[in-house]
Amino acid sequence: MNELEKDIEASRARLDQTIDRIQDRLSVSSIVDEMLGSARRTPLNGVYDGALEAVRRNPVPVMIIAAGIGWLLHRMSNDAAAENRRRRMRRAAERVPALNTGAARVYDPDQPTRHPAHDLAEEMRA
Repeated sequence: MNELEKDIEASRARLDQTIDRIQDRLSVSSIVDEMLGSARRTPLNGVYDGALEAVRRNPVPVMIIAAGIGWLLHRMSNDAAAENRRRRMRRAAERVPALNTGAARVYDPDQPTRHPAHDLAEEMRA
């Protein structure tokens, strides 16, 4: 029985060590270090090192540039979404015959009120 308990304790210790190593590898700093290491192994490591040095020397301008690019991308996506909404509204309005008469839509108080749907129904009966 003692040997079985010792085996179980040894297995738990190995399992604890394995879990600790996995947690170390999955920590944020470890992942960043691994990404930086893989970026430095590329043929463009000189460019990478120069850019990193420029960021370290001038963090505020880099942050402002990054914010500007982010804002630009955000605006571009909003503008595209608004244009898509306008296109859908135009297509929907073109499908409704009462809205697509081609007549000017100016209110004239001296003219009798027109009811396009009612007038269309009367024309179809006639």
